[in-house]
Amino acid sequence: MPESGDALPFFVYGTLRTGGRNHAVHLAGRCADVRPAVLDGAALHQGPGYPYAVPDATPGSRVLGELITVRPRAYATALAALDRLEDCRADGTGLYVRRRLAVRTSTGGTTDAWVYLAGPAVEARLRERPALITSGDWAWAERGARTANE
Repeated sequence: MPESGDALPFFVYGTLRTGGRNHAVHLAGRCADVRPAVLDGAALHQGPGYPYAVPDATPGSRVLGELITVRPRAYATALAALDRLEDCRADGTGLYVRRRLAVRTSTGGTTDAWVYLAGPAVEARLRERPALITSGDWAWAERGARTANE
C-alpha cells in the first residue's frame, strides 16, 4: 500500500460518488470540495454490485468520476475507512489497490489523487472475462440498468 502520509484528494467512480450509498456512509460531511474529474488510461468494468477501474492503454480509455478533497481533520479517518471499504491490503491481495495517479479536473488541469484500482487477482479475472462499461461512467450505467428493469 502506498504511503498514506500524502493527504491527496480521492478520485472516486462508483458507490463513493456523491449520491452513492458509500458516499453517504464514509464521505458525507467530510468533504471540503467535490468536482467532476476523469482518469485517463483506464477502463471501467462492472463487478458484482460495484465497478473496478483497470489500467488500459487503449486510446480514449477513461473513467469518469469525482475528485473529492477531504477536510484535514477528517482525512486520517476517511483514508482508513476507504481502505477498509475497498479491501485495500498492504500486501496487494485485496479487491482493490490504492495508487497515486494523475487525474484530469473539470478545469482541464491535472492533479495527483488516490485512486482505487482493481487488485491483481480481480484485474486478471476482468481481463479474462471483461464486463466493460464502455461509457466509463458507472453512475450513468447504473441509471440505465435501473430504467431498463423498471
